[in-house]
Amino acid sequence: MQDWIFDVRSRPFFLLVVLLALLTAAVYYGLSADADSLVLAAVQSAGGQNGALDLAMEIITETGDVYYMLVFGAALLIIRRTRRIGLTIMISLVIVTIITGYAKCAIDRDRPDLEYLGGALPIGASADTFSLFCDSGYNESYPSGHASRAAVFGVALAAALYARLGAPAYLLLLYPALVSASRVYVIQHYPTDVAGGLLLGVLITGIIAKKVRLGEPPAAS
Repeated sequence: MQDWIFDVRSRPFFLLVVLLALLTAAVYYGLSADADSLVLAAVQSAGGQNGALDLAMEIITETGDVYYMLVFGAALLIIRRTRRIGLTIMISLVIVTIITGYAKCAIDRDRPDLEYLGGALPIGASADTFSLFCDSGYNESYPSGHASRAAVFGVALAAALYARLGAPAYLLLLYPALVSASRVYVIQHYPTDVAGGLLLGVLITGIIAKKVRLGEPPAAS
């Protein structure tokens, strides 16, 4: 997991920044609009075809709500053995939530206007990131706050557990992939929205994990 924990002078940092900048530019100037619309139209047709899949995607997308994640991160922060994990998650969550909120206002991309055709849960899909002084944050689409927060969890937990689990720790990265897929499935985001959120989440978590020395053994007292 060494490449997932890095500082601002590293190659991973540079590559992630470049990729995020290129993707953001493509979204801002509408270069990805046609491809996004084609993918979303294909995804829409899958809604309502399989009730179990609809339910699974709706539940997965709800796990990316910021309040659930903050509670989980705070619990890890309280426990001494998991304090570095909790610290990484909490700091990263705050940063990506702030960035995604204001980025939505700056990019000003409306959410998809297609209707989700799957069966609905008793509670609707949770609203995404919002920002102070930006009233339209809930209605904007890029980047996905759910995807960025899921990336925080996936990267932080995988990096922390890699020394103990080895390669199976990479399976934790399936979580941000599933949350991202669910956001597109329930027609809350375009594919490039979740891609931008994932890149942002990995970028911020990698830096914070390096700062708090996540995955390293605690210093001897």
